[in-house]
Amino acid sequence: MIILGIILLVVGYLLGISLLWTLGIILVVIGALLFVLGSVGHAIGGRRHYW
Repeated sequence: MIILGIILLVVGYLLGISLLWTLGIILVVIGALLFVLGSVGHAIGGRRHYW
């Protein structure tokens, strides 16, 4: 999810599409949040890690 967000950020920036830029930021933030929660041991969706 983080990688997809970064890809959308780059594509949105290069093509000047603000919707892709916004979606990229949202995906990076959500991916980082899930990564941090999974790393500290909180179960997310019934799993100890989300990957």
